[in-house]
Amino acid sequence: MALTGVENLARLPELKKKLLWTFVLVAVYRIGVHGPVPGVDSAALADFFESAKNTLFGLFDMFSGGGLRNLSIFALGIMPYISASIIIQLLTVVSPELAKMQKEEGAAGRKKITQYTRYGTVLITIIQGFGIAVGLESMASPTGAPVVLAAGWGFRLMTILTLTAGTVFLMWLGEQLTEKGIGNGISMIIYAGIVAGLPRAVLSTLDLLKAGELSLFVLILIVALMVAVLAAIVFMERGQRRIPIQYAKRMVGRKMYGGQTTHLPLRVNTAGVIPPIFASSILLFPATIGEFSSVPWLKDVAALFSPQTITYNVIFVALIVFFCYFYTAIIFDPNDIAENIRKQGGFIPGIRPGAKTKEYIDKVLARITLWGSMYISIVCVLPMMLIHEFNVPFYFGGTSLLIVVGVAMDFMSQIESYLISRQYEGLMQKGRIKGRQ
Repeated sequence: MALTGVENLARLPELKKKLLWTFVLVAVYRIGVHGPVPGVDSAALADFFESAKNTLFGLFDMFSGGGLRNLSIFALGIMPYISASIIIQLLTVVSPELAKMQKEEGAAGRKKITQYTRYGTVLITIIQGFGIAVGLESMASPTGAPVVLAAGWGFRLMTILTLTAGTVFLMWLGEQLTEKGIGNGISMIIYAGIVAGLPRAVLSTLDLLKAGELSLFVLILIVALMVAVLAAIVFMERGQRRIPIQYAKRMVGRKMYGGQTTHLPLRVNTAGVIPPIFASSILLFPATIGEFSSVPWLKDVAALFSPQTITYNVIFVALIVFFCYFYTAIIFDPNDIAENIRKQGGFIPGIRPGAKTKEYIDKVLARITLWGSMYISIVCVLPMMLIHEFNVPFYFGGTSLLIVVGVAMDFMSQIESYLISRQYEGLMQKGRIKGRQ
């Protein structure tokens, strides 16, 4: 009997344990979001964010799971770690030593790269923490109340230390989620932060609808747009290009092996939700510094990187396309795939094994990655522009929809794979026991 349904969790204690770890660690993250940094007037800061919810601050607050709104210990979220990962990955392309460390040294090399990423995360967090502390000292609520109660180096050092400790703890929490829970820990943290903001967004929308500031027609149109985007994401995330592979018959001893036909599935969106997250983090880093700075030309630069501007969206699309190809090249090596197919006695019909197979796979992957990058760009940019035009009272664009749907689908697929693998192992064990009897 197939293992399907929630009732099967009772039969798999390991899966229950992983799910419990996932929920506990995510709950720890959500509790930490409500721990404020000392020396800040929470009411004044909340008023400021209420007046800036459709700007860059609203976007950054979404990725931090609402932590920036009350300047919690997790205000910077996991974005510094993502920024450090981007820098290290780019350096592996231009640095032969890092490339050798990643490919040839195995687990030890990857461990060193992870350590460098952690150091980079701390450095980025210190820089961003200092910028936030200085910016907060010059900020005030719309009523004129200062955000910082006692400005000075004491507040700056406390803010840097608190935000750095919070980000490092989140980095560790993400690693624990990946190891002990289900799914990618970093993606789960971002997912939890976005989903946690939904109830507040729905309530604020209903309040504006009751007050007459938002028409029912516009609300229905926005909901229909979100449903259409969700359907498109689910359809595209399941899209594949299947390359047929034929295995030749071969004689091993007195038995004939091979002769079957299978396929190599290439996803349309091989990179997943990583490109928009990477692109957003890169755009947020300089723009956030500009927003908190008192230098006029830095503020002008930050204004160009506001999510509703053409400059922001053009650069955003370009970065998404770049990271789609970049991340796909990192996680999928056509040369290794072609070599494995050749070693197993397989070939693509009409394509010679070896270098020609690698070139063919590379060509197909490049073509579908282009379509995948266009799909991600449309999903991330179009809803954001339309929602801005209709003045929706919260930021919930295509990037967040892509992350929510992508992480949820990955989470469910991993649970399904775990159930199937344990069912297969159980059947094999039953077969061995029966054979012994």
